[in-house]
Amino acid sequence: MLSKKKRQGIGVRIIAAVAMLMVIISMLISSFQLVIYGDSEYGFYEREYEKYTVTEALGMKMEDVMRVTEYMMDYLIGKEDELSIVTTVEGEEQDFFNEQDRLHMADVRNLFLGGLKLRTVCLVAAVVLILILIVTKADWKYLIPRAYSVAVGVFLGIIVLLAIAFSIDFTRCFTIFHRIFFTNDLWLFDPDTDYMIRMLPEGFFSDMVIRIGLTFVVMLILLWCVFRVWRRISHENEGKHEV
Repeated sequence: MLSKKKRQGIGVRIIAAVAMLMVIISMLISSFQLVIYGDSEYGFYEREYEKYTVTEALGMKMEDVMRVTEYMMDYLIGKEDELSIVTTVEGEEQDFFNEQDRLHMADVRNLFLGGLKLRTVCLVAAVVLILILIVTKADWKYLIPRAYSVAVGVFLGIIVLLAIAFSIDFTRCFTIFHRIFFTNDLWLFDPDTDYMIRMLPEGFFSDMVIRIGLTFVVMLILLWCVFRVWRRISHENEGKHEV
C-alpha cells in the first residue's frame, strides 16, 4: 500500500492537473471568441469575402455583406433576438436569412453561449482547486507549472494530430465536427437556395480554424513562458532565503 505522504502527493498532483486542464479549456474557448470577435470592424471577414469572391456569388455590394455579417455576429452573441435582416441580394430587396438559417444559427448561438458559460465554470473551478492547494499547504508553486507543462504537451500533441487530419481531408473533419455538436442536419445547405453558405464557404471555415488553432497555441506558449519565469524567480528567492 502507498504511504500517507505518497497518497497525498498523488492527490495534490491530480488537483493541480485538473486545475490546469480547466485553465487550458478556458483558453481554448477564449481563442474562439478572440478570433471571431477580436476585430470590431470584422476586417478578417471582409478579407475572406474578397478572397472567395463572396460579393459576386451573392450579387451584393461589400458594404451590404458586411452589414449582414455584423448583424449575424450580434445575433450569435445574444445582442439580437431574431436572425432577420432585409438587404439587396441578386438585385432584390429581401430577407438575407431563410428559415433553415434561423434554425441552424439558433443551434450555433446556443453552442457558442454555452461555451462561454463553460469557460466561466472552468475558471471558477481552477481558482477553487488552486486555493485548495494553497490552503492544504501543498507545494503549489512547483505543482501548478509542472502540471501545466504536462497538460500543454498533451494538448499540443492533440493539436498536431488534428492539424494533420484537417490538412488531409478538411471536409470530412468538418462534417464529423457537425455530427458531434449538432443533433440535426440543418447545417447541410444548398448553395443554390441558401445565401448564408455562399457568404461563408468551406474555405472561410478552413481559414478560421487555422487562425483559432494558431491563437490557441500562442496563448498556451505565452502562459508557459510566464510559468517558466515564475518558477525561476521562485527558485532564486528560495536560494536567497537559504543563504
